[in-house]
Amino acid sequence: MTDASPEIVAPGFIGWMVWIAVLGGLSLLLGNLVGSIVVPGHDFVADTVSDLAAGKYEIIQDVALYGFAASLMALALGAAVLHDGQTKWSLLIGALALLAACVVIIGARNEYGDNDSDGVVIHIYVVYVIGALFAACFLIGGLAGSRIAGFFAPLSWLCLVLWAVGAPVFFFLPTEWDGLWERGLGVICVVWVIGFAWAMRHRSQQAVR
Repeated sequence: MTDASPEIVAPGFIGWMVWIAVLGGLSLLLGNLVGSIVVPGHDFVADTVSDLAAGKYEIIQDVALYGFAASLMALALGAAVLHDGQTKWSLLIGALALLAACVVIIGARNEYGDNDSDGVVIHIYVVYVIGALFAACFLIGGLAGSRIAGFFAPLSWLCLVLWAVGAPVFFFLPTEWDGLWERGLGVICVVWVIGFAWAMRHRSQQAVR
């Protein structure tokens, strides 16, 4: 594959994708905050995000998850426009699209591994896939991100290190602390998503100067 710079065919389109990505990322944070306040008896430290996405007020967290899925898909579409022909960039686009689908599944299926025996419980398996896909995105961003913005590669490496350390620890934490830890992992993802969006904005603005 060549390492030629991509042809920016629609900087206005990329601009729209950037704002969708940013707003979708912020919606995940806002939805979690609002849900934590509204849901009676919810413990921000001990209860996980999945607990917010089940029950009477599940719509709050579900909408936030769908917003985040839109954010990931917007990144995939914007990255496709900025494609430079490298295989790893194709893999990044595919990983983002799969992440969007996984987040939709998490929001749409009202099962959260809490002794649900009605049909096949897939929540935990989708969580594993999400973890692996985010790690792949961080890795590819570290390897190839500098071509769209100088800050994006270091940001991706930082997110990868934090993710590689933090994600496995989550599964061994006592339930008294896993909710707060999970939210920290979510912040890593949102920071990377917004950073990627701003990197795409930087690259598109450079192309039209």
